[in-house]
This record gives sequence, C-alpha cells and structure tokens, in this order.
Amino acid sequence: MSAATLCRPVALVPRSSAPRQRRRRSLASDSLLPVGLVSCSCSLSFSPSAGFSGPRPRLRVLCRAAGTESKTSADAPSPNVDDPGRDRLLKVPISNIRNFCIIAHIDHGKSTLADKLLQLTGTVQMREMKEQFLDNMDLERERGITIKLQAARMRYVLGNEPYCLNLIDTPGHVDFSYEVSRSLAACEGALLVVDASQGVEAQTLANVYLALENNLEIIPVLNKIDLPGAEPDRIAQEIEEIIGLDCSNAIHCSAKEGIGITEILNAIITRIPPPKDTSESPMRALIFDSYYDPYRGVIVYFRVVDGNIKKGDRIYFIASGKDYYADEIGVLSPNQMQVNELYAGEVGYLSASIRSVADARVGDTITQFGRRAESSLPGYEEATPMVFCGLFPVDADQFPELRDALEKLQLNDAALKFEPETSSAMGFGFRCGFLGLLHMEIVQERLEREYNLTLITTAPSVVYRVNCMDGQTIECSNPSLLPEPGKRKSIEEPFVKIEMLTPKEYIGSLMELGQERRGEFKEMNYITENRASLVYHLPLAEMVGDFFDQLKSRTKGYASMEYSFVGYRESDLVKLDVQINGEPVEPLSTIVHKDKAYAVGRALTQKLKELIPRQMFKIPIQACIGTKVIASESLSAIRKDVLSKCYGGDVSRKKKLLKKQAEGKKRMKAVGKVDVPQEAFMAVLRLEKEVL
Repeated sequence: MSAATLCRPVALVPRSSAPRQRRRRSLASDSLLPVGLVSCSCSLSFSPSAGFSGPRPRLRVLCRAAGTESKTSADAPSPNVDDPGRDRLLKVPISNIRNFCIIAHIDHGKSTLADKLLQLTGTVQMREMKEQFLDNMDLERERGITIKLQAARMRYVLGNEPYCLNLIDTPGHVDFSYEVSRSLAACEGALLVVDASQGVEAQTLANVYLALENNLEIIPVLNKIDLPGAEPDRIAQEIEEIIGLDCSNAIHCSAKEGIGITEILNAIITRIPPPKDTSESPMRALIFDSYYDPYRGVIVYFRVVDGNIKKGDRIYFIASGKDYYADEIGVLSPNQMQVNELYAGEVGYLSASIRSVADARVGDTITQFGRRAESSLPGYEEATPMVFCGLFPVDADQFPELRDALEKLQLNDAALKFEPETSSAMGFGFRCGFLGLLHMEIVQERLEREYNLTLITTAPSVVYRVNCMDGQTIECSNPSLLPEPGKRKSIEEPFVKIEMLTPKEYIGSLMELGQERRGEFKEMNYITENRASLVYHLPLAEMVGDFFDQLKSRTKGYASMEYSFVGYRESDLVKLDVQINGEPVEPLSTIVHKDKAYAVGRALTQKLKELIPRQMFKIPIQACIGTKVIASESLSAIRKDVLSKCYGGDVSRKKKLLKKQAEGKKRMKAVGKVDVPQEAFMAVLRLEKEVL
C-alpha cells in the first residue's frame, strides 16, 4: 500500500469563522489548523508561494506507523509504511526463542486467547483483527471450533530484550487429537487453558497426558475469570487434585476482557525453556503440517531441529527419497512472510514446487542434499482410523476429481485414510477411515466446499476382525466382504475405554446410557465433591452413532467424554441382509449385534416400503440373517381393473379374468427386476445412521 493511500488528513479545519460562501475558496488560500494526527509515516506542508496574501503558517501532519515510535523526519528516517511488522523477522539468539502451543478442552477459550496474544504483541494490526483470527476456514467460524492447528510468530520485548515467540493454536475436540499430538512435538512448552467456571473436563486430561509424554513445561491458565459463575480458586484446587499440577502460580486471566495477557507472555519467556542450540549440526527439520496450493504446489510447515536452511538450498526428504530446491522459505506471522534463512529452533514454511502430494508427508524429515543427516527424526505415530464410511460421487464422472481431492486433503489432514471401493448401487467410490464422527462430517463438508463435489455418504461402520475356520484372520470394514457363515468361526469387534466426567446428579442417566449401549461398567470415582468420573468399556460400533448427542442431552450439556481404543473382543454379531423381490441388495447390508437385529430389520423394511415405487407385480421386502427372514413387508402391485367391463353375468366369468391377470403377474414377477432409486438408498442410509 502506498503512502499516498495511507495519508488521509481527515481532521483539517479552517481557522476562519467567515460565512460558508467565503470558506468555499480553495485549500491553498485558507489557513488551516490540524486537530488530529493520521497513523502513517509521512508529512504534509504548505509553504507561502506567489499569489498568497499575507503570512501563511507552515502546516505539518506528523504520522506514525502502528507499533513504532513517533519520529519526525529530522530525528530518523521514516519507518517502512508498506509493512510495519517486518521487525518480527529480525533474528534473535536461540536462547530468546520460545516454542509453545495452547491446549484445552473444546470451547474453553483457546482461540480467543490466541487472538489477544497476537493483538498485544502487535502481530496483527487492529484494522485487520477479527474474532478467531487463526481459524481461517469458513467451517471453523460457522461451527465455532478449531479444526486445524495454526502457527504464528510473535515478537515481544521483556527487559529491553527482544524475544521470538512461536505459537501453535490447537483443536480441542477429541476427534482432532492427532493435530494436538503433532503440535506438541514441535514445542517445548504448553499453555493449559481451563475454563474457570466449567473446570477440568475430559479433553483437558487427555491433552495434559499428551503434553507430559512429550516432556513439555505446562503453564496452567484459568480463563474466563470475568464470568459471574467463575470460581478460579476451586478450579485451581481441582487441577491439583485431578491432574497433579502445581497451581500456586497459575495465571488468572480473561482473554475476552484482556486481563492477565501480559502475565501470560512473561510466564512464557521465564518458564518455558528455549530450544537446544544445534545450529552447527547437519540440517534436520520435522514436517508437522502441509497443504496443497494450486499455483505453488505442496507448501510444507516445519520446525528446524538441527542446523539451518537457506533460500535456494537443495533439500532432501528422507522418507520419500525426493530432492528439491527451496525456492521460498519464510515464517508464519500469521500470514506467510519470506526470509532468507531459518536456523535451529525456528518454525517456518517452504515452497519448492512440489507437485506430487506423496513427496512431502507429515512426519517426514527434511535435510540438505549435500550434507545429509545420519538419521531421521522420530516423526509421528501413525493415526489409527476408528470410523469408516463410503464416499461416492453423485455424478459418476466426478470419480477422478474425488480421488484428486482426497489426495490433496490427506496432505492437509494426515489422519484421513482411504481406499477404492465399488458398489453395485452407487458405482465407484472410496472407503474412508476417520478418527470419529465429527472428523467424518468435517471431511465431507470440506470435500463439498473446497473441491465442489456432490457426495453420498454411507452409514458409518467400524473394522471387524473375522476368525475363519482355516485359521486365517480377516479385517472387514464392509459387510459385503464378510465371509460366508460356514467359513467363519467368530467375529470380533473393537472396544473402547470411555471416560465420562459429569456432575453427580446425572450419574444415573449416564449409567443407563452405558447399559443400553452394551457397555461394561469398570469404575466410578468422585474427583471432587460434585463431579464424578465414570469409566466404561464400550463397543465402538455403539459409540459411532448418536452416543455423544445422547450424552449431552441427558446431562443438559454439562458432561464431557474422552475415549481410547483398548482392543478387540468376540461378540455375537450377525450380517443383516436386505432382499427385494428375492434378490439381495448388498449396499443395504449391515453388521449388527444379534439382540438388535430385529429392530434394525423392521425399521429398514418399513422405510423401503415407503420409498420403492410400486411395480406391476407384488414385491416382497425382507430382512434376513442367512436364510432366516426376521422382518418382512410387501409392496402391493399396481392392478388394472379387469372387472370393469363385467356389469353382470356369472361369477365364473369374473374368476376367469382374475385368474388370467394373476398368471400374468406371476410371469412378470419371475422376469421382472426392481430398480431401487437413488433417493431410497440415501434415505435408508440416513435411517441406518439413526438406528445403528
């Protein structure tokens, strides 16, 4: 932006108090006095010239860029108007670098606190500031949740010493815990934000344990102390009792009101250790995130662990074995700002015209091509998908676009897994694995919004383990791949350990919910006088449905939950098939527990009866387990009134006509084929999601 655009002296008032006609003269012929200053770095002056009558005062409008000291042109050169934040790119010693992230349960104020930190350090100008500044997806703003980790570099001066603070804002929902674990590996410390009115919740515990596994320095922060129901002292005691963190020096703050933000920044500098100085070692950098840019290719976010990297260096990706030239490197502040060099301890991005999404995966190690590191960095533990569903394009021609979109999205979301799948009803598509139901929903929304695809999603399912008669073990996520009953010995399903934190008055309703979902009660602990922890072992298939919604509705939103995979157990599971006119319809098959088979079968057959159009012959709709029919409905035939011409006469004439019609219907049924419309499939899939 040019200086001419920034300089708008809006508050210049004529000195003269003459009538309006006299004040309409040109600006050059009036004496003006400034009554305000403009925020930019330039000066305006008016000098006496030919044609002026009488002495004219010199006018200067002193302006300054936001975040810099006001200086006149006589004192020092004017600051850089185009980008007043370039001072964030100035190098500081490694001992003055702090890498930290913000962890908390969902909706405890992480993003609001990140906004205030960016604002107070001058990283984001007031005119650019907006709520949830780091949440740059429309989906995040609409739902009010953080989906992707975001990095930002800040500059803060304490005791006349400049410090570089690298912040990573993380999601709070359990389905995005993989994002949190990747953030923690790139940091030395973490701010643990706890709502001073809600207290410790399930994801608070899970995130703390992740941070402790990574040996991070944890700073407890009690947020929202401005709320009427805030009890910071009680919550501090709760943190000490449940987590075991010392809260004697916990920071009380209100991110919304800006209370305690300076204390947080000071604590980050004094309590979080700097990264190790390994700038002389061969360069190693850990990729913690990446995304695909249609113009620049793959953009990689990384943390330099050893050595340094310069613009133009030839770099080598150890896991993929590919090498590229670093055309552009820079820092995220929070927008991308180019620099010439990054060294150990710093967080930045690089662009190297990487066209293949498989060449730069999250967790890979970057090193220099000419001076390669002897070993790669530990990287990340592979994410294990918990929930599976099929994604099919409504238009079959969009299959290649769906494949490309999934590959690009997988680059940005490393927890997403997919493989090709074919369905007789919906054509070609993909079987996708997710960390949870919310993760599944978000991926579908992103595919539809960012890549303009129209998708059909099948009912969510889990991976079953089938033990066959011949001793083989098969993993099966799709009911159509299940071996025949005579070939399988037993079926095992995944179980999860689920911990629910709830106020004591809702313990009974949550126990009832756990029993309904085939849960196995393990233990109950009172963590405080009014809050209890319930632990169940639950089949993952029972949690995949509306378990979380039920948990929230039965406790009026006060309970929270966190789950982890514990292993496989043998269960009494059956494959429920749907037959229409005697023909099995594979896309409608599902694996259910034997106790729930009748209810699911009855619901499916009733729904299909409403949705399938009537034919010229009678159509039986049956839900079967093997050859045994457990629920049945029939769709009556469309009949022509063959008796309309019989206005009298013997009854045998009528019987003859009806018998002839019935024989025709019988022949039609033998050769007829029922086409189940797409709308029926989609409606039944929605029903399966509700019933299961």
